[in-house]
Amino acid sequence: MNSPQKVIDRSVNDRLPSETPELVNRVIRGDTDALSELFNVHRARLWRMVNFRMDPRLAGRIDADDILQEAWMRAIDRIDSFLVDASRSTFIWFRMIVTQTMVDLHRRHVGAQKRSAAKEISIHGGWSSQSTSVSLARHLLGHLSSPSNAAIRAELSSQLETALTTMSDIDREVLAMRHFEELTNSETAQVLDMTEQAASARYVRALSRLRHVLTAIPGFMDDAGGS
Repeated sequence: MNSPQKVIDRSVNDRLPSETPELVNRVIRGDTDALSELFNVHRARLWRMVNFRMDPRLAGRIDADDILQEAWMRAIDRIDSFLVDASRSTFIWFRMIVTQTMVDLHRRHVGAQKRSAAKEISIHGGWSSQSTSVSLARHLLGHLSSPSNAAIRAELSSQLETALTTMSDIDREVLAMRHFEELTNSETAQVLDMTEQAASARYVRALSRLRHVLTAIPGFMDDAGGS
């Protein structure tokens, strides 16, 4: 069996395998070495999700690698359910485990302070409306931190807060998943249990609601994907 530390070793990133039917079949047969390889295939994307969602109050206590390390151990414990639970997407299966791990670690380290920002995750693995809004605002405006940008940040922060409140919870989730977690439209639809057409329409609508704010944030609209 691989040491869990192997899974979070950044030095392996240049030689990560691709997800193949043979690799998946090995995991189905209970091969934890294959599970380690498969986790590494998706590690960068899982790290991106953790970096976006993690409460900044946890800084200095745990980091993204700590969360992925514990999630990896949980994945080993759940390998017997892999065939059924990961039948549609191995990445979504890992993402679900990482999400639950993050919620549990937030509660463990921050306790009651966290409950207002990350309530019980829903059946589709989503986050509370407040938590997603805070993450969106933090990452959209985070690079405007220099003194010369202070006035711009203050104005945009107010506009962004107003714009986010006009969006539905699901639209905010779609925006977060598509742009910051970089999920595909198909993956977003699967996580939120909706059709791909509905997920695409919600992403376009979310961008439209925020467009007047986003155009003032350097680089955002250049990176925004289509439907």
